[in-house]
Amino acid sequence: MPANNQEIAAIPAEAHERLKHMRGDGKTRPLFTSDLSVNEFLLIKEAGFEPAGMVVGSSIYHIGFQQANWSKNEEMKVLSQAMYHARELAMQRMEEEARELGADGVVGVRLKVKHMSWNSDLAEFVAIGTAVYAKDRSKADFFKQKNGLPFTSDLSGQDFWTLLKAGYKPVSLVMGNCVYHIAHNGFRQWMRTVNQNTEMTNFTQGLYEARELAMERMQAEAERDGATGIVGVDLHEGSYGWETHVIEFFVIGTAIEPISDEHHIETPHTVLSLND
Repeated sequence: MPANNQEIAAIPAEAHERLKHMRGDGKTRPLFTSDLSVNEFLLIKEAGFEPAGMVVGSSIYHIGFQQANWSKNEEMKVLSQAMYHARELAMQRMEEEARELGADGVVGVRLKVKHMSWNSDLAEFVAIGTAVYAKDRSKADFFKQKNGLPFTSDLSGQDFWTLLKAGYKPVSLVMGNCVYHIAHNGFRQWMRTVNQNTEMTNFTQGLYEARELAMERMQAEAERDGATGIVGVDLHEGSYGWETHVIEFFVIGTAIEPISDEHHIETPHTVLSLND
């Protein structure tokens, strides 16, 4: 459910200054920051990329009120749209920081949600990742999205390296969500099942439908971006302080497409950890 993209994804003046300094004069970059591990950092360099800097996007969002029908399974569309739009704003601001750094993509993206203790209707949505750029500048546009923005991905440095070596590239981080209300059981229905082993069909059907709606929306984003598949799909559930019968299903993954007709898969090797 894409939100209205007419809203400007503004970032603070301090961020502009920090990013301008990190980008340098266009030929040399004085410093980069990243949340990459040492292994991720080295593998990204091996894949032909350099880290440009750690990029962040944030949105503190007011979640509107919606009254649920006590006896009905239904999507809470006001809540679904709010949770999606807030994440989208955070992602847009992170992408804008990456663009200002002259990056071609962002790896290791993480999306976090935290409700504010002073007001349960407010939540902060944060997107964090490491912006990277291709060392061969003739390939820069090849890795960007169709709209010219840097690609986004929640792939680790290791997975990013493996994906490129196998003849694929990340396209975009795609997501879908659904906030759903599960109907309450009436007293008579509760009495009929209290001493029985039986499926609670209203819960089964409601949760099943909510997951499918979230998955369908994620897949629609991947198709919109011209991807041929999604890897690393992760499904999250959360109630975020809503009433007990309201739950959000949020699904996220990295959309990919092939960059070669041949796909060479590296031979796996057994590694024994020496850690305790």
